[in-house]
Amino acid sequence: MGRLFGTDGVRGRANEELTAELALDLSVAAAHILGEAGAFSGHVPTAVVGRDPRASGEFLEAAVVAGLASAGVNVIRLGVLPTPGVAYLTNHTKADLGVMLSASHNPMPDNGIKFFARGGTKLDDTLEDAIEARMGEVWTRPVGADVGRVSDNPALVESYVAHLVASLGQPVSLEGLKVVVDCANGAAYRTAPSAFGVQGAAVVPIFARPDGLNINDDCGSTHIEHLQAAVLAHRADIGIALDGDADRCLAVDASGELVDGDQILAVLATSLAEQGRLAHDTVVATVMSNLGFLQAMGAHGLRVLQTKVGDRYVLEEMNAGGYVLGGEQSGHVVMAEHATTGDGVLTALHLMSRMVQTGRPLADLAAVMTRLPQVLINVKGVDKSRASTDPALTEAVAAEAARLGDNGRVLLRPSGTEPLVRVMVEATTSEDARSAAERLASVVQRSLAL
Repeated sequence: MGRLFGTDGVRGRANEELTAELALDLSVAAAHILGEAGAFSGHVPTAVVGRDPRASGEFLEAAVVAGLASAGVNVIRLGVLPTPGVAYLTNHTKADLGVMLSASHNPMPDNGIKFFARGGTKLDDTLEDAIEARMGEVWTRPVGADVGRVSDNPALVESYVAHLVASLGQPVSLEGLKVVVDCANGAAYRTAPSAFGVQGAAVVPIFARPDGLNINDDCGSTHIEHLQAAVLAHRADIGIALDGDADRCLAVDASGELVDGDQILAVLATSLAEQGRLAHDTVVATVMSNLGFLQAMGAHGLRVLQTKVGDRYVLEEMNAGGYVLGGEQSGHVVMAEHATTGDGVLTALHLMSRMVQTGRPLADLAAVMTRLPQVLINVKGVDKSRASTDPALTEAVAAEAARLGDNGRVLLRPSGTEPLVRVMVEATTSEDARSAAERLASVVQRSLAL
């Protein structure tokens, strides 16, 4: 069996891989490991627990709460709210532990468990490994007055909404903006329309009626076409697409064109730089960021640090260097002045605020960068371990990179979980990117054949 924790907590098909028993054992182990690490500092520990609207979240929440309370942890159930809301409220309530039940943009049958340490930060690999190793061990159970108590406080969600609005600093009215927000029938179905409406925007919510089964179902950030149509139909100024747990945000301009995470990051980076608030004039992104983003940041005198794909790696780099802005093309944007993780609603508020402050439409702001055509081909059934060492493949990559020059880029990425290699090529035209990617994919298939 591989490592239980992935790059974003523990995920799996609910009630098959991710069972109530597993959720309970994980929670007990987490309570023990964090207690031994000094997180509880001699007091009765408290945890906050939130979830997205998936039907399986109901029984998984019950299992997590039971596990924590049986280990002597007091539990506050928050109800349905975004993942970044749980992170914020872990810090805001001075809780020792936060738990979010969500599988983000994954389909409804999946679910996941994500832990936050005191302060609302993700657990590091060492703690996750220790939790996994502790599972199933015999332990002394508290009894009587020493068991944890369970309470509900869904009103804390309003504190999270207030925090989102306060992050804009001096009051910024969004009056005059019409925004369509696709809530993905997910965790932000109330918080997103509320936060935008409080600031004066005219809000048109779509896919904001979760029933436990329809989260991410042909909607949200993975199905942007519905938002594009709605923006045109309602003659809106901007569309916002969230995913199931609202930790990512994509946008659509008034003409229905997609504005992806790289473009959003570029808009926010130049805004912070103009205000002298972009620490070290640096943005953290991943190796999958579009070359157009790198070129645009360079043209503005800003530095880009690139990490492996995954918001946890972006966060690690930001924390290590004291950087305030980072993100991914997928729409995870981390604004460290206001959040410890990606927050789609927070990102959307600051993007709309920039529109109001500059008086410029989103399309004009997004034009700060030119998104180069990007082609990605997954080559399956190959020996991914030789992707960086095979001589023929190394030679082919070098040849394609030389052919593209400064106006293109080649990236090979072995999958972390499957026997495949991802071939990504960027070029000035889609035709050039496609032909280069197909040539390289053929070399990968031939040279790395199993």
